Amino acid sequence: MKLITAIVQDKDTNRLSNAFVKANIRATRLTTSGGFLRSGNTTFLIAIDDDRVQDVLDIIQKVSQKRKQFMVPPINLDAGGDHMGAYPIEVEVGGATVYTQSIESFHQF
Repeated sequence: MKLITAIVQDKDTNRLSNAFVKANIRATRLTTSGGFLRSGNTTFLIAIDDDRVQDVLDIIQKVSQKRKQFMVPPINLDAGGDHMGAYPIEVEVGGATVYTQSIESFHQF
């Protein structure tokens, strides 16, 4: 049995959750936030049999889309005074970060 931890952008959360339900995959949803863009994420915790791990990974990869968005970098006031104005930069967001771990024991009460 494996524990899959998948961190996805909030924009993909409902589609991914629906895809899990359709595939009869049980997942626990946690609201989280990212450090770099300070944007909302959702972390899914999924305990799944070894033979279904690839099914879960395929669903996550299909649903979690990368996209580009503009962000204004934070101004560092300690940088010596050259902070006349920050210009937006384009960054790639989305997709998914996924960790897979072995589970020593699993219980449902």
